[in-house]
Amino acid sequence: MKKFLMLLLALLTVMVIAACTANEDAGEDPTDSEEPDTTEEGTNDDDEDATDDGTEEKVLRLNNGIEPSSLDPSIGFDAVSWDPLNNLMEGLTRLDQDSRAAEGVAESWDISDDGLTYTFHLREDVNWSNGDPVVAEDFVFAWKYMLDPETASPAAFLGYFIEGAEAFNSGEGSADDVNITAVDEKTLEVVLEAPTGFFLDLLTNPAFFPINHQVAQDNPNWHTEAESFVGNGPFKLESWEHDVEMVFTKNEHYWDADTVKLDKVHFAMVNDSNTQYQMFESGELDTASIPPELSDELIDGDNVFIGDYGGLEFYRFNITEEPFHNKNIRKAFAYAVNRADIAEYVVKNGVEPAYGFVSPGFTSPTGSDFRDENGDLVTFNPELAQQYLEDGMAEEGYNELPEIVLTYNTSDSNKAVAEALQSMFNEHLGVEVTLENQEWNVFAEAQQNLELQFSRSSFINDYSDPVNFLESFVTDSYMNRTGFSSAEYDELIEKGKSETDEEQRWEYLYEAERMLAEEMIAMPIRYYNTVVLEADGVSGILRHPVGYFDLKFADKN
Repeated sequence: MKKFLMLLLALLTVMVIAACTANEDAGEDPTDSEEPDTTEEGTNDDDEDATDDGTEEKVLRLNNGIEPSSLDPSIGFDAVSWDPLNNLMEGLTRLDQDSRAAEGVAESWDISDDGLTYTFHLREDVNWSNGDPVVAEDFVFAWKYMLDPETASPAAFLGYFIEGAEAFNSGEGSADDVNITAVDEKTLEVVLEAPTGFFLDLLTNPAFFPINHQVAQDNPNWHTEAESFVGNGPFKLESWEHDVEMVFTKNEHYWDADTVKLDKVHFAMVNDSNTQYQMFESGELDTASIPPELSDELIDGDNVFIGDYGGLEFYRFNITEEPFHNKNIRKAFAYAVNRADIAEYVVKNGVEPAYGFVSPGFTSPTGSDFRDENGDLVTFNPELAQQYLEDGMAEEGYNELPEIVLTYNTSDSNKAVAEALQSMFNEHLGVEVTLENQEWNVFAEAQQNLELQFSRSSFINDYSDPVNFLESFVTDSYMNRTGFSSAEYDELIEKGKSETDEEQRWEYLYEAERMLAEEMIAMPIRYYNTVVLEADGVSGILRHPVGYFDLKFADKN
């Protein structure tokens, strides 16, 4: 432990120096399809223009971190895309100020007695930013586009609750089999495979946003530039300088435009915690995250927002590669990690160490929290870690382990956690681990293709149910990225989705999480939270635990 604390002291010294020298050439840390960076909004705006009546515009300066992966709702399945999309577009339902699914494009809906058929009634006054009416066919087009196997949408699995969706996406069915119907221009009917109590919440995810089908048919690249982008949310995309800045303006065609108080939102793309903090201090940003080395100094300030943010930082083992094809060796690495020290000394900002996979905050049918009910599934136990390592090496006939390479996507915080892990594996297992960082696009592709031996990940909830994280590891899931396949696990997840007895459904989910811990195909590190500095006068930003924020009610005085 003494060795580890000395490393931390050296690391923090380097980070303080970096705070004085950081520039805009900072590395890119994406919040990938499952992983957000907990850094939040901020931006670079030189001056605020006046409105037509001569009053000063309300311009909020925010930071998106990096370029969105895509503003196509079916493709941009990550936090750096979700945050812009959730303010440029709107689905049938929208998370309200209590983070519950409420009316969005749909002003009401009917649910059949068997819980399978949902009939949505669209608002008469809901329009696209180009003035076109939003119609039911826009949802049919968007959802079938998401599910089309040629689209290769990373979000397609979310649509599997709809009858015929999985068959179409897997190539075993057709688009006609997907049971969504535009009954008329303002009525949409959706039939599910099985009753799904969280379906309305699921529909708040940007993957289920509509697409103006006429615009998309005329120009498949409608979402790539500000000039062609068409949305239906509180704001519209005025300009987009790729990798530099996006500017939103209030959408006068939005059905609830009177609620929107901001005139403009500027999103910078600054992916360095110290740089964005310096911008906040100089007034260039209205919000910023707290750099870890300044957490003790700033965390208790009056201008700090602290809230829940459902998700997990974890590391995946590639079980198709040596030595992590061996379960005991995987467990050795997992039990050698002191998560409490990483949370308190490395990440800081009040985050909690993760001893399970499903984050706190999911209330069971009996009123208990999922995390409390299933307890600690992996802990820090160096002696047990050593025993697992010895057992695994004996099973494989190893005198020494093959080379271990731990890969993370480039960012200062990811580097700090990776270096802490490297030290712990050396101290508690006697294993030398090589670190490698990759820029996001390279990293994401390599992880998906099982080219990385041991790699960083994190997951931000797509919807409010514990099955959301657990379903990531079913066979052939886009989100799996470990090589893991188990018919038993797949069956547990299927039951965890379709079982109508809620208490029994949760029992299947508890069992599935315990199986993940037993197989240890991934090791949890810490849960996410939201810690944001806000400038004076900023109010009304909704930061939903599910993984995206909402500026519909935001204000700046």
